[in-house]
Amino acid sequence: MRNRLARGALFGFFICLTGCTVWPKHAVATWNNATGGETLERSFWHDVKGRDWNELQRHLADNYVWVSPSGRLDRAAALEYLQTVRLEDYSLGNLQTELNGNTFVVNYTLTVQGTAQKQPLPAGPVQVMTVWQRQKSGWVAIAHSETEPAPR
Repeated sequence: MRNRLARGALFGFFICLTGCTVWPKHAVATWNNATGGETLERSFWHDVKGRDWNELQRHLADNYVWVSPSGRLDRAAALEYLQTVRLEDYSLGNLQTELNGNTFVVNYTLTVQGTAQKQPLPAGPVQVMTVWQRQKSGWVAIAHSETEPAPR
């Protein structure tokens, strides 16, 4: 009887553990606790959607370059363009990151809903590549490229 009671109590204990949080939740990944290229990209697009320009500017290198089918933008022009973007939603897919020393190269497909310069953003996914570099001030993007996916 005692053995069955002990097993029942132990079983109940483990069942309670599955419903309770014993350990604190991990903080949502942000610029401050970024450990990889995916977190950096998600933080970038989170700030664009949330229109947090001060935070975003801190993570763009002085020589930042944005290249898209529309052309090449320097840092100032890219920020000016991004400030016209009104993101309703976005998703990152097929994400791949490569670390080389103090540099991440991040490739993924980006799907967005919203407008830029009061025009609808492309409905289909675009291929994106961003290069992030670890500097004294933290991670900064030094280059960003968007291209239309190749036809299949």
